[in-house]
Amino acid sequence: MGSLDEGHLCVEIENGMKLDVSEKEPETIAIEDAVKVLLQGLGEDFNRDGLKKTPLRVAKALREGTRGYKQKVKDIVQGALFPEVGLHDGVGHAGGVGGLVIVRDLDLFSYCESCLLPFQLKCHVGYVPSGQRVVGLSKLSRVADVFAKRLQDPQRLADEICSALHHGIRPAGVAVILECLHIHFPNVESVLLDSKHQGWVKVLVSSGSGVFGNENADAWSDFLGLLKFRGVTVDRTLTRDSVNHSWCPSSSSSMSKISSELVAANPEMVAAVASILRSLGEDPLRKELVETPSHFVRWLMNFENTKLEMKLNGFACGISDLLKPNGEISSRNNKQMHSELNLSFWSQCEHHLLPFYGVVHIGYFCPKGINHLGKSLLRSIVHFYGFKLQVQERLTRQIAETVSSILGGDVMVVVEANHTCMISRGIEKFGSNTATIAVLGRFSTDPAARAMFLQSIPDDTTSQIL
Repeated sequence: MGSLDEGHLCVEIENGMKLDVSEKEPETIAIEDAVKVLLQGLGEDFNRDGLKKTPLRVAKALREGTRGYKQKVKDIVQGALFPEVGLHDGVGHAGGVGGLVIVRDLDLFSYCESCLLPFQLKCHVGYVPSGQRVVGLSKLSRVADVFAKRLQDPQRLADEICSALHHGIRPAGVAVILECLHIHFPNVESVLLDSKHQGWVKVLVSSGSGVFGNENADAWSDFLGLLKFRGVTVDRTLTRDSVNHSWCPSSSSSMSKISSELVAANPEMVAAVASILRSLGEDPLRKELVETPSHFVRWLMNFENTKLEMKLNGFACGISDLLKPNGEISSRNNKQMHSELNLSFWSQCEHHLLPFYGVVHIGYFCPKGINHLGKSLLRSIVHFYGFKLQVQERLTRQIAETVSSILGGDVMVVVEANHTCMISRGIEKFGSNTATIAVLGRFSTDPAARAMFLQSIPDDTTSQIL
């Protein structure tokens, strides 16, 4: 996507608001300066087109995504409690006296305190009213969002939502279940060696108070019974210890050595991330955040261009030998269509420094007498362009042009991707998906060929990497 006039005093409109540069707060400016250090550490020029406004975009996204630090539950709940009587004969539970209330499937996002990457969560929250009063249903969602918009881990997030609602509503009990999804971003070496890399870590946590204080209480049976239609079962709920040990991929023991090496090699970048934490109102010395700067830098260095260039140049040697014809090249009409579908990729949006991920489908006509391209070669091309600061449109074009340069022309590429920036900023469009197409040679002039290739792509392909 093209950027707007970079010289204009006002920053481009995002989320329906226009921000004048002169009105930026000190915290925003500090985050911008830190992001410039990170871009320089990647060998990038933050003044190039596409990156000029990245520091501001990142600052706005982070501050928007952590606005919960400045919000108070009391301000939300106060004035939203309404009188509601129970059953007239006093037998049973209903209304404002003991009738279970659940709000299901609240789509939220939060930032992982261990690596600063956003994670998705589906929140189910319920309470048992008491005192003949109920709370406005929207307030349950808003209270959950207050704590989600902070640096978090799943169990603490569930506990804080539960505790805040219990003290704010004063019900007989509160129950919270969170289904959390954290991206497991591979590094270049691991994804080339392991084509079956699992791209996600999923956990399910719960928290309860009052009548939900005991995990074996009857109230939980009612709560979970109403969730069974959403595929949530109690045996999938992890204990607190299991979440602490398995949640964030960046905190695994296998990554500790790499993180230590990066701290020594990139002290300016690590210090820049610590500065971002302070600008968000956090303490970088809090025990849960001590390793966060090194975790974030380790992840960000996946997108350093120089190492990737050497890898591809080394890999590309001998490609011409692989494609030598077995005989005389046939005419255009005798070309055969080949395809490689569902090649997983991971990349980094250069506008917001947030991940996007999905699958690539490649179709091409290969003349008779020439061997078709191997899957490993196409996968390497995809990862070569994926592990960069990117935009999806450019990624699609670069893959198509590279494959075309090898084969000599007729190539079609479809990229389907989910963008973290579509959920972890003000727009919050959960479940959205972006598809882009590049067509070269015969595909650009032959609608039947395009249709044939598109029909070969299976339905709901992006779900395969979840």
